[in-house]
Amino acid sequence: MQLLDGRIASQAIQQQLAEQWRLQRDIFKRPPHLACILVGHHPPSETYVASKIKACAGVGFQSRLIRFPETVSAAALLNKIEELNADAGVDGILVQLPLPAHINEQQIIEAIHPDKDVDGFHPVNMGRLANGLPGFVPATPRGVVLLLEHYRISTRGLHAVVIGRSHIVGTPMSLLLSRNAEPGNCTVTLCHSQTRDLPDFTRQADLIVSAIGKPAFLKADMVKEGVIVVDVGINRVPDPSKKSGFRLIGDVDFEQVAPRCSYITPVPGGVGPMTIAALLSNTYQAARRHAQQAASAHLSS
Repeated sequence: MQLLDGRIASQAIQQQLAEQWRLQRDIFKRPPHLACILVGHHPPSETYVASKIKACAGVGFQSRLIRFPETVSAAALLNKIEELNADAGVDGILVQLPLPAHINEQQIIEAIHPDKDVDGFHPVNMGRLANGLPGFVPATPRGVVLLLEHYRISTRGLHAVVIGRSHIVGTPMSLLLSRNAEPGNCTVTLCHSQTRDLPDFTRQADLIVSAIGKPAFLKADMVKEGVIVVDVGINRVPDPSKKSGFRLIGDVDFEQVAPRCSYITPVPGGVGPMTIAALLSNTYQAARRHAQQAASAHLSS
């Protein structure tokens, strides 16, 4: 069994992005710029956004944290997004989810211009992904692909089972694994909460990506020997021995499943760091595109 260490892979990708930005300063004219919107004081969201801001600084990117109170109106959020859309100095816009119940998340997502939607959630980018066209891929599934790529794991011809059908992870993950690429070229089965006899599918899988959000859901008797397991789940479970009173575990019963695997991701330290690496990569792509557009506009004038 080999551990797919997301911290190591993420660090390598971030170092590469920092070097690419350093070598192309004359083309970009300014650092890639990510604007993060955070509503309220949801502890996990605070942690996630702080890690993204820190990662931007680490690779030489510019970032901006825009805070709103829990009571912010949808109109105020939409006005800020419109302002950021129009700001030529901003390459990527990220609205940290979840949002308060009185805010329509889909409305907020759709307000972000597709060319600045570095989270990859806009319907235009999702449509581009479904049609095999260039666009921003949601950061977590793209991070999984980057992780497989970093460890040079060939997925051609594998039977991949994705557990979870969210638009953030499961559905785009299934599209990425089935595309004609490497990693890719899998035969994909997409399972979810309504799948009958789900263990029958997971036992056939050469590759399992679990994003169902249920702690230690995937057990040893649900996988075959030599399987590759990517655990996207991050679940808080009570642990009186910890100062925080909880610990993080994945969707996979790691101690029991790991001995049966050829490769497996830990939680934490697996997919989480790769999500940040993918977000930075998307921001870099956005900045490069904006620099190219600015150069073309300058030449045409």
